[in-house]
Amino acid sequence: MNQSEELKTAALAYHSQPVPGKTSVKITKPCETAAELSLAYTPGVAAPCLEIKEDVQNVWNYTGRGNSVAVVSDGTAVLGLGNIGPEAGLPVMEGKAVLFKRFADIDAVPLCIGKVHQENGRTDAQKVIETVERLEPTFGGINLEDIGAPACFEIEQTLKTRMGIPVFHDDQHGTAIISLAAIINALKMVGKKIEDCRFVVNGAGAAGISCSELYITAGARRENFLMFDSKGVISTYRTDLNEQKARFAADTNVTLAEAMFGADVFLGLSVGNILTPDMVKTMANHSIIFAMANPIPEIDPALARQAGAGVVGTGRSDFPNQINNVLGFPGIFRGALDVQATDVNIPMQLAASKAIAEIACEQVPDELKKEYETVYPADSAAGMFDGVNPLKNDYVIPKPFDPRVVPRVARYVAQAAMDSGVAQRQIADLDAYEKSVAERIARN
Repeated sequence: MNQSEELKTAALAYHSQPVPGKTSVKITKPCETAAELSLAYTPGVAAPCLEIKEDVQNVWNYTGRGNSVAVVSDGTAVLGLGNIGPEAGLPVMEGKAVLFKRFADIDAVPLCIGKVHQENGRTDAQKVIETVERLEPTFGGINLEDIGAPACFEIEQTLKTRMGIPVFHDDQHGTAIISLAAIINALKMVGKKIEDCRFVVNGAGAAGISCSELYITAGARRENFLMFDSKGVISTYRTDLNEQKARFAADTNVTLAEAMFGADVFLGLSVGNILTPDMVKTMANHSIIFAMANPIPEIDPALARQAGAGVVGTGRSDFPNQINNVLGFPGIFRGALDVQATDVNIPMQLAASKAIAEIACEQVPDELKKEYETVYPADSAAGMFDGVNPLKNDYVIPKPFDPRVVPRVARYVAQAAMDSGVAQRQIADLDAYEKSVAERIARN
């Protein structure tokens, strides 16, 4: 049995044994006696019901809504698999719920919705909007997942205006937040400023566009971007561009190889092996390459480094500098829920990037280094986590199992929510809050 078959066998066993699936419901109060039963349900349940009826804000005090997130997908754009449908997408959404619980102690419910597609199989945005909007009384936040572009843009933006809870499309903003954190630190390593950098973005879907927009918010210049989709460069000469792509249309018809000449940053959210070493050699000195196609990156990291790239990252855990969304969404939603934020706005997204970048520049505590010897043995042996400031070319972003990440992201996101006026609850002592999140996750 080859490695691929072994992985398939292990994955199918993992998902089917001892019971099918990866999530279940766990009660938080005892229900072992007649008295407890009368509190959990009738007649005692009437008391909190009436309190909430009197003041709907009491829902946060008497139900689990404040710690619950719906992971919503229609299965039209599942990472690496494409339009596989809601049933086939359910294992992915269950996996997302596992990560919410494991990393941030958030109760996430996977909701794969059907009958929201047009005859061509693409997403009917209005049907998704109508479905998700009706979930608001039950959940503290909505995580949209694996919904195809361009419908995903309309869905998120409309729901943000209609709902009073955070709506966050992780495929767009999660990747943008994590990769921006890596960009911030990579630029330190190569001695460049974001406003001076030329970007080539291969992949003009939800993630590629959102990454580019967030980089621009952080200081990059729109005129310094060249973006490509499956049909070529996003150009003013094309008539098939949606609104989001059109914002990046350039007055050119260059090929990808031509665009790479003199570029400082390559961002890949497309297909494997599309970038060649010869293209990398034509980039500016000390270039940055984030080749995030899965499972095969746009270029093998070793080849990119041999061709002269200064910092290289991918979406895979077996290469340095993994751009992994689990560094973002657990802490983002933890912070948003804890201040009862009505949105995950741009200041909160930038704060999350700052928090993640900051962690990679801080000394790794001895006890964590000891854990890393088991979790990341090769990296530990190579001295990746050594030094007062461990930042280096192959460590510009923290590891997914770094326990400092979620508490720090939650803190910065909560602070940004309060500062930007979308928090309905205030946290006075943020030092204590960060510590409490760390303790909560450790107990989870």
